[in-house]
Amino acid sequence: MSWKVEVDQNTCIGSGMCASLMPEVFELDGAVARPLTDAVEPDETVLDAADSCPAMAITITDGAEVVGPRP
Repeated sequence: MSWKVEVDQNTCIGSGMCASLMPEVFELDGAVARPLTDAVEPDETVLDAADSCPAMAITITDGAEVVGPRP
């Protein structure tokens, strides 16, 4: 089962933390980050990227359940 990756463009501040941790999943597009794909295989580093976002703009879901960022 894959995880869905979303970046809230209205919340993102473009720090680049996600792109530096997972460049195969995130990239900076101007002043904001965006996912390069909607779905990724479960990976601890993807969760780390969501956790490291200073604006908490990244959401990782597994079906209907939010798995990242972690509390």
